Amino acid sequence: MNARDIMSQPVVTVTPDTAIAEAAELMINRRISGLPVVDEAGAVVGLVTEGDLLRRAETGTEKRHSRWAELLVGPGRLARDYVHSHGRKVGEIMTTRVHSVDPETELPDIVSIMESRHIKRVPVIEDGRLVGIVSRANLIAALMKLLPTGVAGAPLAGQDDEAIREHILAVIAREPWGPRASIDVTVKNGVVDLYGTIIDDAERAALKVVAENTAGVTEVHDHVAWVEPVSGIVIPAERSKPPG
Repeated sequence: MNARDIMSQPVVTVTPDTAIAEAAELMINRRISGLPVVDEAGAVVGLVTEGDLLRRAETGTEKRHSRWAELLVGPGRLARDYVHSHGRKVGEIMTTRVHSVDPETELPDIVSIMESRHIKRVPVIEDGRLVGIVSRANLIAALMKLLPTGVAGAPLAGQDDEAIREHILAVIAREPWGPRASIDVTVKNGVVDLYGTIIDDAERAALKVVAENTAGVTEVHDHVAWVEPVSGIVIPAERSKPPG
């Protein structure tokens, strides 16, 4: 999937001359947390978000510095803070460094940008113009369409117990955390039993998720023992609890 598949459009936008009160009203009425800021040609020149409205003089939340801190940060920084907390136009408080994508950008790349830049949305730009926006909400909506409705995988025609077992073992073997050498699996009528040992109790939940995500599985039983790596003490499945 790419940006074109999940982006919201048309996009609600504002201009640098839009009053902050109007932008705030748009966010509330449209139930959105950020607005692209466009110029007369439709090019994105910034973003204004809920975060830009947190430090405001009207609510008494503007940044305050001690006299000592004021000497350290300098007049330029103090002036910018003042504009941000007292400005009346979007152009005075908007974020000007905008990270955008094109319609063909794949979802893993979009998520990587959001994580690395600590942002919640990215405008989608095509031929210099705004054509959509991808937010975290769009990603969650895409996930909802792909997730199975049940906890266990849906039965597949011809998916017999041995095929289920081989699939689970294959997934465990290819995962970097997978304890393939110490884990065995049995399957009967779609019911999976996990046996063996692990050296980190976090692997227990991962093994169960592998089984639960396998088509044809109706139930998963955990019999895996945790071997504490420092002491060598073996903790049976029914007594094992995650550390902390």
